[in-house]
Amino acid sequence: MYVVTGGAGFIGSAVLWKLNQNGVDRILVVDNLGKSDKWKNLVNRRYTDYIHRSVFLDRLEKNEFSHLQGIIHMGACSATTERDADFLMDNNFHYSRRLARYAQKKKIRFINASSAATYGDGGNGFKDRQSQLSSLKPLNMYGYSKHLFDLWAQRNNMLDKLVSLKFFNVFGPNEYHKDDMSSVVFKAFGQIQKTGRISLFKSYKADYADGEQQRDFVYVKDCVGLIWWFLEHPEINGVFNVGSGKARSWNDLARAVFNAMNLPHKITYIPMPDSIKDRYQYFTCAMMSKLENLDYPIKFHTLEQAVQDYISGYLSQNDLYL
Repeated sequence: MYVVTGGAGFIGSAVLWKLNQNGVDRILVVDNLGKSDKWKNLVNRRYTDYIHRSVFLDRLEKNEFSHLQGIIHMGACSATTERDADFLMDNNFHYSRRLARYAQKKKIRFINASSAATYGDGGNGFKDRQSQLSSLKPLNMYGYSKHLFDLWAQRNNMLDKLVSLKFFNVFGPNEYHKDDMSSVVFKAFGQIQKTGRISLFKSYKADYADGEQQRDFVYVKDCVGLIWWFLEHPEINGVFNVGSGKARSWNDLARAVFNAMNLPHKITYIPMPDSIKDRYQYFTCAMMSKLENLDYPIKFHTLEQAVQDYISGYLSQNDLYL
């Protein structure tokens, strides 16, 4: 049996989709459904049971679940704007640490969701070298909470016993419930349907024109394909970037959305909220050589291919789910 924490969330439910695709349905979903609509991400999936995150750890540590093959830990608060540091410490760091300890003790495969937010402004680059972990300076508390886990795993000599994945800008089906944290692709599709235009943030750095801030955009189907590969290769461990390996501008993304919708390009640039101006990343790009050196066999979608698949296969069909 596999455990997927955050199993009703964006990437977590996509992991369920990938497991089901490969004939796996003995899955324990751990999440906090509350009053959100993310339960809809589970409707098309096959799994054994659902357990609330608040009781799961205690039950796990009492050894109530037998024959566990792996824990895929995607559950966390992923809001880069979250300001409650105590909550993030408990939810993102302490919870992850307990899971990792249990997995190591029981010799269970453990895959953790880290984040590109750990790289901060990118001043120290975007290389997933474990020797450089201590030099990273996250810009927000979310990134710091993820970074703390990687540092803890390194100090406790656990990075050779687990996988921690630094996800860059992930987008795709099953993200609809994320509100402000949903991708610009998802938001842009709705904006264009309503107004015929896309709004992007202005730039406040002379090196970047409006809309030319750059990100590494990666399709969720590629992310979960990689997770499945790591499940099949338990001998491979460590910290790994999960991105396309290419930096693309917000303007590129906007044009890809318009093209997928067969509409003319109409982009408006709006002021950036003061609350994020000093914590905004102007450039991210995953260095993927570490993964490439392992001869990972699957080629990721280009930005244009991924946007086309997402819009034509899902959003344009009023279908938000894998």
